[in-house]
Amino acid sequence: MIVVDDVSYAHGDTRVLDDVSLSIEDGEFVVLAGANGAGKTTLVRQFNGLLEPDTGEVLVNGTPVEADLVAARSAVGMVFQDPRDQFVAATVDADVAFGPENLGVSREAVSTRVEDALAAVGMTGRGEERLDELSGGEQSRVAIAGALAMTPDHLVLDEPFASLDAPSREAVREHLADLHADGTSVVVVTHDVGAIADLADRVVVLADGRVVREGSPTDLRGELDEHAVAAW
Repeated sequence: MIVVDDVSYAHGDTRVLDDVSLSIEDGEFVVLAGANGAGKTTLVRQFNGLLEPDTGEVLVNGTPVEADLVAARSAVGMVFQDPRDQFVAATVDADVAFGPENLGVSREAVSTRVEDALAAVGMTGRGEERLDELSGGEQSRVAIAGALAMTPDHLVLDEPFASLDAPSREAVREHLADLHADGTSVVVVTHDVGAIADLADRVVVLADGRVVREGSPTDLRGELDEHAVAAW
């Protein structure tokens, strides 16, 4: 479970998050929506300590994030909007293996995790390819595989469909649905709720650094234009 308790965060003189409280239940599929600048990315980067709140607290599986960053980053897999921001190696296999290797996972287990993660995103047999020679959609799938190889309890994806073509988008949707069915909690940050709403248990809407609406997709359908979130 991820618990955000009265978190505020400022960038310089600009308050980006303003006393945000939010819980992500184990196994829940949440869409975090809002206009550009609403604070969505800043919020999810608090989940595994990439950013630290000015006030308030974030707990992952009952432990404050700052008390055990390794545990938080193992439990919360993060996929950035631009996959190149998280690549650390030159080839597909090496990049996907990086996370579990740094957790001290055995070589045999790392190989299994890499194989399973690449299969999950449709990249089987492409481990030796260079990341800089892949298309944007293929890079996005590798970034997701890297997060999956950590076997996280919670998977957070920031605008995961931004650079995907239609077949890749559908493949990622299907895999997120499978992860949800298997008990992984999934958080998708997006301004395009309609692309993923049918998979979600709950939609949470941010505006000006605050949670302004939340509810089931059915409850919120067609009601979000006032917050610069497209109706669906």
